[in-house]
Amino acid sequence: MLDVCLLGTAGMMPLPYRWLTSMLLRYNGSSLLVDCGEGTQIAIKEAGLSFKPIDILCVTHFHADHISGLPGLLLTMGNAERTEPLTIIGPRGLERVVSALRTIAPELPFEITCVELEEPDVYLEMNGYHIHAFRVKHNVVCYGYSIEIKRNGRFDVERAKAQDVPMKLWSRLQKGETIAQDGITYTPDMVLGPDRKGLKVTYCTDSRPTDAIVEAAAESDLFICEGMYAEKEKLAKAKQYKHMTFYEAAEMAKRAQVKALWLTHFSPSLVRAEDYMPAVKKIFANAFLGKDGKSVELMFQEE
Repeated sequence: MLDVCLLGTAGMMPLPYRWLTSMLLRYNGSSLLVDCGEGTQIAIKEAGLSFKPIDILCVTHFHADHISGLPGLLLTMGNAERTEPLTIIGPRGLERVVSALRTIAPELPFEITCVELEEPDVYLEMNGYHIHAFRVKHNVVCYGYSIEIKRNGRFDVERAKAQDVPMKLWSRLQKGETIAQDGITYTPDMVLGPDRKGLKVTYCTDSRPTDAIVEAAAESDLFICEGMYAEKEKLAKAKQYKHMTFYEAAEMAKRAQVKALWLTHFSPSLVRAEDYMPAVKKIFANAFLGKDGKSVELMFQEE
Protein backbone atom coordinates (compact mmCIF):
# COMPACT_ATOMS: atom_id res chain seq x y z
CA MET A 1 0.00 0.00 0.00
CA LEU A 2 1.23 3.51 -0.91
CA ASP A 3 -0.36 6.57 0.72
CA VAL A 4 -0.42 9.76 -1.36
CA CYS A 5 -1.32 13.19 0.00
CA LEU A 6 -1.32 16.36 -2.11
CA LEU A 7 -0.43 18.91 0.56
CA GLY A 8 -0.78 22.12 -1.42
CA THR A 9 -1.97 23.15 -4.87
CA ALA A 10 -1.06 26.83 -5.28
CA GLY A 11 1.46 28.18 -7.74
CA MET A 12 3.67 31.25 -7.23
CA MET A 13 2.19 32.37 -3.91
CA PRO A 14 0.22 30.78 -1.05
CA LEU A 15 -3.42 31.80 -0.66
CA PRO A 16 -5.77 31.56 2.34
CA TYR A 17 -7.30 28.42 0.85
CA ARG A 18 -4.25 27.00 -0.99
CA TRP A 19 -0.78 26.14 0.29
CA LEU A 20 2.09 25.98 -2.17
CA THR A 21 2.57 22.85 -4.21
CA SER A 22 3.88 19.82 -2.33
CA MET A 23 3.17 16.10 -2.11
CA LEU A 24 3.87 13.47 0.54
CA LEU A 25 4.17 9.72 -0.08
CA ARG A 26 4.19 7.17 2.75
CA TYR A 27 5.34 3.58 2.36
CA ASN A 28 6.50 0.99 4.88
CA GLY A 29 7.20 3.51 7.64
CA SER A 30 9.13 5.94 5.43
CA SER A 31 7.87 9.24 3.99
CA LEU A 32 8.99 10.95 0.79
CA LEU A 33 8.22 14.63 0.25
CA VAL A 34 8.26 16.32 -3.16
CA ASP A 35 8.85 20.09 -2.98
CA CYS A 36 8.67 22.27 0.09
CA GLY A 37 7.24 25.71 -0.58
CA GLU A 38 6.26 28.22 2.06
CA GLY A 39 3.65 26.77 4.41
CA THR A 40 4.41 23.09 3.68
CA GLN A 41 4.90 22.29 7.37
CA ILE A 42 1.47 23.77 8.16
CA ALA A 43 -0.09 21.75 5.35
CA ILE A 44 1.48 18.60 6.81
CA LYS A 45 -0.06 19.41 10.20
CA GLU A 46 -3.46 20.17 8.68
CA ALA A 47 -3.40 16.79 6.93
CA GLY A 48 -2.75 15.08 10.27
CA LEU A 49 0.61 13.72 9.12
CA SER A 50 3.99 13.53 10.85
CA PHE A 51 7.30 15.23 10.05
CA LYS A 52 9.49 12.66 11.75
CA PRO A 53 9.30 9.82 9.15
CA ILE A 54 10.32 12.09 6.23
CA ASP A 55 13.50 10.42 4.96
CA ILE A 56 13.64 11.81 1.41
CA LEU A 57 12.89 15.25 -0.05
CA CYS A 58 12.80 15.60 -3.85
CA VAL A 59 13.09 19.19 -5.09
CA THR A 60 11.85 19.96 -8.61
CA HIS A 61 13.68 23.30 -8.97
CA PHE A 62 14.90 26.33 -7.06
CA HIS A 63 12.04 28.79 -7.45
CA ALA A 64 10.93 30.07 -4.05
CA ASP A 65 7.43 28.61 -4.21
CA HIS A 66 9.00 25.13 -4.34
CA ILE A 67 11.74 25.34 -1.71
CA SER A 68 11.31 28.39 0.56
CA GLY A 69 9.61 26.30 3.26
CA LEU A 70 12.73 24.19 3.80
CA PRO A 71 14.28 26.03 6.80
CA GLY A 72 11.04 25.90 8.79
CA LEU A 73 10.49 22.25 7.94
CA LEU A 74 14.02 21.32 9.01
CA LEU A 75 13.62 23.14 12.33
CA THR A 76 10.27 21.46 12.95
CA MET A 77 11.76 18.04 12.16
CA GLY A 78 14.60 18.81 14.59
CA ASN A 79 12.15 19.84 17.29
CA ALA A 80 10.37 16.51 16.77
CA GLU A 81 13.58 14.87 18.08
CA ARG A 82 14.40 13.34 14.74
CA THR A 83 17.94 11.95 14.56
CA GLU A 84 17.79 9.84 11.38
CA PRO A 85 19.56 11.31 8.31
CA LEU A 86 17.61 13.15 5.61
CA THR A 87 18.39 12.81 1.89
CA ILE A 88 17.55 15.79 -0.34
CA ILE A 89 17.51 15.25 -4.12
CA GLY A 90 17.47 18.11 -6.61
CA PRO A 91 19.11 19.84 -9.59
CA ARG A 92 22.75 20.80 -9.76
CA GLY A 93 23.51 23.49 -7.19
CA LEU A 94 21.33 21.84 -4.55
CA GLU A 95 24.04 21.75 -1.87
CA ARG A 96 24.72 25.47 -2.28
CA VAL A 97 21.00 26.32 -2.07
CA VAL A 98 20.40 24.10 0.98
CA SER A 99 23.47 25.55 2.73
CA ALA A 100 22.19 29.08 2.11
CA LEU A 101 18.71 28.29 3.43
CA ARG A 102 20.23 26.59 6.48
CA THR A 103 21.76 29.89 7.59
CA ILE A 104 18.60 30.30 9.69
CA ALA A 105 18.50 26.61 10.66
CA PRO A 106 22.18 25.93 11.47
CA GLU A 107 21.91 23.37 14.26
CA LEU A 108 20.01 20.18 13.56
CA PRO A 109 20.13 16.79 15.36
CA PHE A 110 20.32 14.90 12.06
CA GLU A 111 22.59 14.78 9.01
CA ILE A 112 21.57 16.01 5.57
CA THR A 113 22.88 14.36 2.40
CA CYS A 114 22.40 16.20 -0.89
CA VAL A 115 22.13 14.28 -4.17
CA GLU A 116 22.60 16.60 -7.15
CA LEU A 117 21.04 15.64 -10.48
CA GLU A 118 23.39 16.13 -13.42
CA GLU A 119 21.83 14.07 -16.23
CA PRO A 120 18.43 14.36 -17.97
CA ASP A 121 17.42 11.01 -16.43
CA VAL A 122 18.60 9.77 -13.04
CA TYR A 123 17.49 6.56 -11.29
CA LEU A 124 17.81 6.10 -7.54
CA GLU A 125 16.60 3.52 -5.02
CA MET A 126 16.01 4.43 -1.38
CA ASN A 127 13.87 2.91 1.39
CA GLY A 128 11.86 0.85 -1.08
CA TYR A 129 11.21 3.82 -3.39
CA HIS A 130 12.48 3.49 -6.97
CA ILE A 131 12.89 7.11 -8.07
CA HIS A 132 13.19 8.30 -11.66
CA ALA A 133 14.12 11.98 -11.87
CA PHE A 134 13.55 13.33 -15.39
CA ARG A 135 14.30 16.79 -16.73
CA VAL A 136 11.35 18.86 -17.92
CA LYS A 137 11.02 22.16 -19.84
CA HIS A 138 10.85 25.24 -17.61
CA ASN A 139 12.72 28.55 -17.66
CA VAL A 140 15.24 27.14 -15.14
CA VAL A 141 16.54 23.58 -14.74
CA CYS A 142 13.61 21.57 -13.41
CA TYR A 143 12.87 17.88 -12.82
CA GLY A 144 9.78 15.76 -12.50
CA TYR A 145 9.74 12.58 -10.44
CA SER A 146 8.26 9.12 -10.99
CA ILE A 147 8.24 7.03 -7.83
CA GLU A 148 7.62 3.29 -8.05
CA ILE A 149 7.09 0.63 -5.44
CA LYS A 150 8.15 -2.58 -7.15
CA ARG A 151 6.76 -5.98 -6.23
CA ASN A 152 8.57 -9.29 -6.41
CA GLY A 153 6.99 -12.40 -7.82
CA ARG A 154 5.37 -15.02 -5.62
CA PHE A 155 7.47 -17.71 -3.98
CA ASP A 156 7.60 -20.72 -6.31
CA VAL A 157 8.24 -24.00 -4.46
CA GLU A 158 8.61 -26.05 -7.64
CA ARG A 159 11.11 -23.55 -9.07
CA ALA A 160 13.19 -23.71 -5.88
CA LYS A 161 13.16 -27.53 -5.84
CA ALA A 162 14.00 -27.80 -9.54
CA GLN A 163 17.15 -25.74 -8.96
CA ASP A 164 18.14 -27.67 -5.81
CA VAL A 165 17.97 -24.61 -3.58
CA PRO A 166 18.40 -25.71 0.07
CA MET A 167 15.16 -25.25 1.98
CA LYS A 168 16.91 -23.40 4.81
CA LEU A 169 17.72 -20.58 2.34
CA TRP A 170 14.22 -20.13 0.94
CA SER A 171 13.06 -17.49 3.38
CA ARG A 172 16.16 -15.31 2.97
CA LEU A 173 16.05 -15.54 -0.81
CA GLN A 174 12.35 -14.65 -0.81
CA LYS A 175 13.28 -11.46 1.08
CA GLY A 176 15.72 -10.48 -1.68
CA GLU A 177 19.05 -11.71 -0.33
CA THR A 178 21.76 -13.19 -2.54
CA ILE A 179 23.57 -15.99 -0.70
CA ALA A 180 26.90 -17.71 -1.44
CA GLN A 181 27.20 -21.18 0.09
CA ASP A 182 29.40 -24.19 -0.67
CA GLY A 183 30.76 -22.53 -3.79
CA ILE A 184 27.28 -21.82 -5.19
CA THR A 185 25.60 -18.41 -5.43
CA TYR A 186 21.86 -18.48 -4.83
CA THR A 187 19.79 -15.52 -6.08
CA PRO A 188 16.16 -14.50 -5.40
CA ASP A 189 15.07 -15.26 -8.97
CA MET A 190 15.80 -18.94 -8.27
CA VAL A 191 12.81 -19.13 -5.90
CA LEU A 192 10.50 -16.39 -7.20
CA GLY A 193 8.11 -16.24 -10.11
CA PRO A 194 7.81 -13.25 -12.49
CA ASP A 195 7.63 -9.77 -10.95
CA ARG A 196 4.11 -8.65 -10.12
CA LYS A 197 2.66 -5.24 -10.92
CA GLY A 198 3.78 -2.59 -8.43
CA LEU A 199 2.60 0.97 -7.83
CA LYS A 200 3.68 4.16 -9.60
CA VAL A 201 3.10 7.86 -8.96
CA THR A 202 4.42 10.60 -11.26
CA TYR A 203 4.68 14.23 -10.17
CA CYS A 204 5.43 17.12 -12.53
CA THR A 205 5.15 20.88 -12.08
CA ASP A 206 6.50 23.93 -13.91
CA SER A 207 6.95 22.68 -17.44
CA ARG A 208 5.67 22.80 -20.97
CA PRO A 209 4.39 19.44 -22.25
CA THR A 210 7.20 17.13 -23.38
CA ASP A 211 7.58 13.58 -24.62
CA ALA A 212 9.91 12.96 -21.68
CA ILE A 213 7.04 13.56 -19.25
CA VAL A 214 4.73 11.23 -21.16
CA GLU A 215 7.38 8.50 -21.22
CA ALA A 216 8.19 8.87 -17.51
CA ALA A 217 4.51 8.88 -16.51
CA ALA A 218 3.59 5.89 -18.69
CA GLU A 219 0.99 3.65 -17.00
CA SER A 220 1.24 5.48 -13.66
CA ASP A 221 -1.46 4.70 -11.12
CA LEU A 222 -1.56 8.43 -10.41
CA PHE A 223 -0.22 11.36 -12.44
CA ILE A 224 -0.06 14.65 -10.52
CA CYS A 225 0.59 17.40 -13.04
CA GLU A 226 0.58 21.17 -13.08
CA GLY A 227 -2.34 23.01 -14.60
CA MET A 228 -1.30 26.60 -14.12
CA TYR A 229 -3.97 27.95 -16.45
CA ALA A 230 -7.50 26.74 -17.18
CA GLU A 231 -8.68 29.62 -19.37
CA LYS A 232 -8.06 28.62 -22.97
CA GLU A 233 -7.12 32.18 -23.93
CA LYS A 234 -4.09 31.91 -21.61
CA LEU A 235 -2.28 29.35 -23.77
CA ALA A 236 0.10 32.05 -25.04
CA LYS A 237 0.92 33.01 -21.46
CA ALA A 238 1.53 29.36 -20.58
CA LYS A 239 4.01 29.10 -23.47
CA GLN A 240 5.71 32.36 -22.49
CA TYR A 241 6.30 31.35 -18.86
CA LYS A 242 6.89 27.64 -19.57
CA HIS A 243 3.79 26.32 -17.85
CA MET A 244 0.81 24.17 -18.86
CA THR A 245 -2.92 24.46 -19.25
CA PHE A 246 -5.43 21.99 -17.83
CA TYR A 247 -6.00 20.65 -21.34
CA GLU A 248 -2.33 20.06 -22.12
CA ALA A 249 -1.96 18.10 -18.89
CA ALA A 250 -5.01 16.01 -19.81
CA GLU A 251 -3.58 15.28 -23.27
CA MET A 252 -0.37 14.01 -21.68
CA ALA A 253 -2.32 11.85 -19.22
CA LYS A 254 -4.19 10.35 -22.17
CA ARG A 255 -0.98 9.67 -24.11
CA ALA A 256 0.72 8.16 -21.06
CA GLN A 257 -2.29 5.90 -20.37
CA VAL A 258 -2.27 6.70 -16.66
CA LYS A 259 -5.08 5.54 -14.40
CA ALA A 260 -5.86 8.95 -12.90
CA LEU A 261 -4.80 12.58 -13.23
CA TRP A 262 -4.78 15.17 -10.42
CA LEU A 263 -4.26 18.75 -11.51
CA THR A 264 -2.23 21.07 -9.27
CA HIS A 265 -0.09 24.26 -9.15
CA PHE A 266 -2.89 26.64 -10.05
CA SER A 267 -2.32 30.29 -10.92
CA PRO A 268 -3.33 32.71 -8.11
CA SER A 269 -5.69 34.33 -10.63
CA LEU A 270 -7.61 31.10 -11.23
CA VAL A 271 -11.05 31.09 -9.63
CA ARG A 272 -13.80 28.48 -9.90
CA ALA A 273 -11.39 25.93 -11.34
CA GLU A 274 -14.13 23.30 -11.16
CA ASP A 275 -16.01 25.08 -13.97
CA TYR A 276 -13.32 24.01 -16.43
CA MET A 277 -13.30 20.32 -15.51
CA PRO A 278 -16.07 19.12 -17.91
CA ALA A 279 -13.89 20.18 -20.85
CA VAL A 280 -10.87 18.50 -19.27
CA LYS A 281 -12.78 15.24 -18.78
CA LYS A 282 -13.69 15.19 -22.46
CA ILE A 283 -9.97 14.77 -23.11
CA PHE A 284 -9.20 12.44 -20.18
CA ALA A 285 -12.19 11.09 -18.30
CA ASN A 286 -10.38 10.18 -15.07
CA ALA A 287 -9.09 13.69 -14.41
CA PHE A 288 -9.70 15.41 -11.07
CA LEU A 289 -9.08 18.80 -9.59
CA GLY A 290 -6.37 18.70 -6.96
CA LYS A 291 -7.23 20.13 -3.55
CA ASP A 292 -5.11 20.76 -0.49
CA GLY A 293 -5.11 17.60 1.61
CA LYS A 294 -6.49 15.40 -1.18
CA SER A 295 -5.28 11.87 -0.49
CA VAL A 296 -5.59 8.30 -1.70
CA GLU A 297 -4.35 4.86 -0.65
CA LEU A 298 -3.00 3.02 -3.67
CA MET A 299 -3.32 -0.73 -3.21
CA PHE A 300 -1.39 -3.53 -4.88
CA GLN A 301 -3.42 -5.35 -7.49
CA GLU A 302 -4.97 -8.56 -6.22
CA GLU A 303 -4.07 -11.65 -8.22
